[in-house]
Amino acid sequence: MMMEDFEKVLFTPEQIAEKVRAMGEQIASDYEGREILMVGILKGASVFMTDLARSIHLPVAFDFMIVSSYGAGTDSSGQVTIRKDMDTDIRGRHVIICEDIIDSGITMKRLLEILRERQPASLALCALLSKPSRRVAEVAIDYCGWEVPDEFIVGYGLDYAERYRNIPAIGVLKRSVYS
Repeated sequence: MMMEDFEKVLFTPEQIAEKVRAMGEQIASDYEGREILMVGILKGASVFMTDLARSIHLPVAFDFMIVSSYGAGTDSSGQVTIRKDMDTDIRGRHVIICEDIIDSGITMKRLLEILRERQPASLALCALLSKPSRRVAEVAIDYCGWEVPDEFIVGYGLDYAERYRNIPAIGVLKRSVYS
């Protein structure tokens, strides 16, 4: 099993489901009477965004982007690249960016700047996890599940070398796996 590569489990599937449900209810309350465009940052946010959208009882449209400041390693390169842009014109729309984890903040800060130029009616950031100890660029997270320590975290969409995304829990990867 891939969970044998976990040093420890941070969040169980049950804890994740409860947190995502609560976040969805808060978003639905905040956006009552409006249609939301959720933009998932691929690949990591796909699992979280899908579960989150199912807990929002409002009209929710989907789009996706691939935006990265990571190469093959575990640290941000600092160079932000949009590898796939969204297909939707966001002018006048209520946009919520869905991200799995905010680490250095470099990628998200630049992405939010780009998207604000496209004149959405509103723009919010929703992240399941935040690593404030690694923050280099400050970004305001409107909806945040948990703050996590500076450890290498995988599961529930988060990967290392394209592995572990399908694990329903979130855990710390053993250093021996990636060093």
